[in-house]
Amino acid sequence: MPGDFPRNDKNRPNYTLVFEDDFDSDRLDVSKWFPFYLPQWSSRARTKANYRFENSNLILQITEDQEPWCPEFDGSIKVSNLQTGVYSGPLGSEFGQHRFSKNCRVREEQAEMRLFTPRYGYLEMRAKGLRNPNNLCALWMIGFEDRPEQSAEICVFELKGWNRGGAEQSTIGFGIHPFGDPTIEDEFFEREFPIDASRFHIYAVDWTAEGVDFYIDNELVHKSKQSPNYPMQLMLNIYEIPRPENGPGQSPVYPSEFSIDYIRFYQ
Repeated sequence: MPGDFPRNDKNRPNYTLVFEDDFDSDRLDVSKWFPFYLPQWSSRARTKANYRFENSNLILQITEDQEPWCPEFDGSIKVSNLQTGVYSGPLGSEFGQHRFSKNCRVREEQAEMRLFTPRYGYLEMRAKGLRNPNNLCALWMIGFEDRPEQSAEICVFELKGWNRGGAEQSTIGFGIHPFGDPTIEDEFFEREFPIDASRFHIYAVDWTAEGVDFYIDNELVHKSKQSPNYPMQLMLNIYEIPRPENGPGQSPVYPSEFSIDYIRFYQ
């Protein structure tokens, strides 16, 4: 049904809250968040997150004056991202987190940082997305990748604006991607749900050694028997992805905004 889904109680039976951000401050907590997007493939200057706070919400945004994050390897795509760790190999090497293209080379070496890199737990976010046809917003986890094979992704939530539905349904992406992990098979879904994802809803995963369970508004939507068995970090972001030159679409909307009420992680 249309409307905002209410906040969950913070107390979760049989779990301990080990990471939380309610975004009540007007400043980002840099003891929890690294406010850049995969800067090893570009630079911190080009990948710095664009955000603000409003009504106890984090607003990740794309603005008209924002530059593409990595023209060399990712074209005209713009992004604002927070992550909870960073790792790269030496300058010029192929080693670094989320090597999304075989062409990627380290352009700015990063000092290793592990702000929050859990192994197993229950991750929950309350957020509202957007329906702009040039935008994508998401919450995902990736392997810390100091070992290249430990590179799988657990996608908790992905909303593509070009898949926008009406006020009573939304297409949500979720699942697991292997990337460079030979023990994981691709298991990603895009399904319609009877919600308006441009309103606040709760998206969650319960990640254990036995598998990963996916939830929307506290309802189980998928059970996976696969489970990356190594530390992973959080990735929270909004993208602007240019439309195909000859395809349908419209001009970007500015500012494009992804609103997050809270992030919680339990073990």
